[in-house]
Amino acid sequence: MYGSFDFTVVPERFADQPGDVTQLGDGTEKQRRAILSNRERVEVIRAYSMMGDLVADAYAALMRQYGFRALVDMLVLACDSGIESVAGAPPELAAFIADMERKPDWVDMALVEEGARIDRNSAANFGPFIIRGAFIATFMNKYSALPMAITNTLSSETAGRRVKETATFFSTSVLPGALERFGPGFKAAAMVRLMHSMVRANILRRPGDWDQRVYGFPIPQVDQMPAGLIPIFLLSYKMIAEGRTEFTREERARVELARYRCFLLGLPEELLADTPQGIVDLMSTRAATLRQDYDDNICGELLRATMAADLRASDSFAETVHAFFERAMAKLFFLRSFMGGDRAKAAAIGVDIGVGDLIVAGAAGAFVAARIGLFALASRLPGLRNIADRRLVAKIEKQLAGYGKAHFTTDATSYRSRQGEGNLAADHSPM
Repeated sequence: MYGSFDFTVVPERFADQPGDVTQLGDGTEKQRRAILSNRERVEVIRAYSMMGDLVADAYAALMRQYGFRALVDMLVLACDSGIESVAGAPPELAAFIADMERKPDWVDMALVEEGARIDRNSAANFGPFIIRGAFIATFMNKYSALPMAITNTLSSETAGRRVKETATFFSTSVLPGALERFGPGFKAAAMVRLMHSMVRANILRRPGDWDQRVYGFPIPQVDQMPAGLIPIFLLSYKMIAEGRTEFTREERARVELARYRCFLLGLPEELLADTPQGIVDLMSTRAATLRQDYDDNICGELLRATMAADLRASDSFAETVHAFFERAMAKLFFLRSFMGGDRAKAAAIGVDIGVGDLIVAGAAGAFVAARIGLFALASRLPGLRNIADRRLVAKIEKQLAGYGKAHFTTDATSYRSRQGEGNLAADHSPM
């Protein structure tokens, strides 16, 4: 996989010079200068901008020897029953599983479980309304969006499946015991890592579609940070603005969940800060060194496909009503997060947002906020705490059933083994 890649070339995507236009945004020159002055932290981000997932990549590199389907099946069996259950397991698989089984010194599984319990409220009541909008954030920059474009995510059908797969992973991860060794979240994280490695292998074998001098290393470790850490980044940013420097017990539980989930996904521990300032500093340094460029042929096509995708599980009245409100909230999220509230600018790239959309999104937001508030109140009442939690778990499980079985496929025609396997697919999730 790495044979033709020149690790000495700093790609165009990595921007650490004054005046570079980066994802940090407009009007941040002073802030960016302060961020870049910490050369040690900038170097950490640069290093992980050029690095994949070593253990998962080593396992994915066996694809030509074993075939794609066999690698997936062996990983599934190892997750379900342990590495000892895989007859003739290659050492790369054993190393992969051992890396995930390793418990870092800092992790407190009781806190992880408490964080999952707290996050179930948001996952059950807010998640289904924002997942499309949050997914958009992953491809508003051509430097991080290109892998999805290359691996066949440019149709509304494919984009819709990817949105559901992403929702499936994060919803699964907050179920009781999900991130324990034989929990469904552990297995889902393993499949995510394999998918990312398969995409890397696919891209690195297609140099005509990938200019490393521009885009660098495909799906580097730093590009996993936003999906896994954005909730605790926003929490930390708010805390700092309030003058607070230490997490409360509940906040620490949420942080522990996010950090351990990212650890299982293969993020290096150097990227998993445990203080509000540390989290903000690392995320801000990534943003300040990731060059910003919007390419309509890449970003625009992905954006429009995602906004057009039908996420309904069925044609039922309830699903249709939910889709009506969900799409409006996704538009509002996009307008506020990426267009600075400028509807004309949004329309220019293919997302029309009318006054009706804003009214519908406001009504949906009020409804969601009320539900979250009621469940939060119930979670603090001894007589209702367990009842409320069981309701949330049941709601998440129902949502997962509606998302359907996650196929997590990339362009299957690109995965051909020496034995001539053609239409290959796997269960893994895009992040």
